[in-house]
Amino acid sequence: MKRFYLLLIYGCFVLPVMAQSPLTEEKESKWRHFQKNEFKFKGYNAWIIAPKKALPGKPWVWKAYFPDWHVQPDSILLERGFHVAYINTNDLYGHAKALNIWDEFYQYLISKEGFAPKVALEGISRGGLYVYGWAKRHPDRVSCIYAEAPVCDFKSWPGGKGTGKGSAADWKKLLEVYGFTEEQALQYDDQPKDNLDRLASFKVPILHVIGLNDGIVPIAENTLLLVHNYILKGGPATIIPMTLGKQTLAGHHFPIEQPAKIADFIYENSVPHLSYVNTKP
Repeated sequence: MKRFYLLLIYGCFVLPVMAQSPLTEEKESKWRHFQKNEFKFKGYNAWIIAPKKALPGKPWVWKAYFPDWHVQPDSILLERGFHVAYINTNDLYGHAKALNIWDEFYQYLISKEGFAPKVALEGISRGGLYVYGWAKRHPDRVSCIYAEAPVCDFKSWPGGKGTGKGSAADWKKLLEVYGFTEEQALQYDDQPKDNLDRLASFKVPILHVIGLNDGIVPIAENTLLLVHNYILKGGPATIIPMTLGKQTLAGHHFPIEQPAKIADFIYENSVPHLSYVNTKP
């Protein structure tokens, strides 16, 4: 009997520990004039940037990679009341290992932070592997996708099996992450450009901005293939070429023209949040 009571007492102390927050090492800083909360989520570096005044329903943007690159649209959306979130699952090339972490981070942001159940995804360059991988898993959770010179087929980059330069070092890492031989990687048929049926059936709008002469992530092997496949499945898609200003890194880096238009695309597809739409006649 005494042993039974001891177990009960022990359980009372253990349960609160099990229910503790998955966040550690939290610290606050400033991002421009917004509040940024940096933390580790289950061991992964992550952060949330909060607007001065959040919109009803807390619409948000989720950045997949290179979170400090071309942030003009994010700044505009923060001014308008969006949150911006990021978790660092770098060097996993959109593999399920990364997407599983994304699933847990999403659940935390929805349940604990009260974020909108639909999110606008942003994928820059190799970030395309992440946003399309996750969007195809959960098309019902995505309000729209904004992609900038995105990788839509890893055979193109980092594989370099087409007209692009590729990256031998990243290709080797990718094969290790996926557990593929090169032959298996070349036969892999669930790239971002593939199997878009469910995403298209949810009519998730996508917007790609591209450099016409991208020698790192060639558009003919990436954006043009994905958008072609998506439109054939009935998905709404827009491509905007960036043609002004100096392009660098073999045309893969370019200035963003009219970032307010990108912000408008995300805003118009995210606000008002469905939960706040008055459906009464």
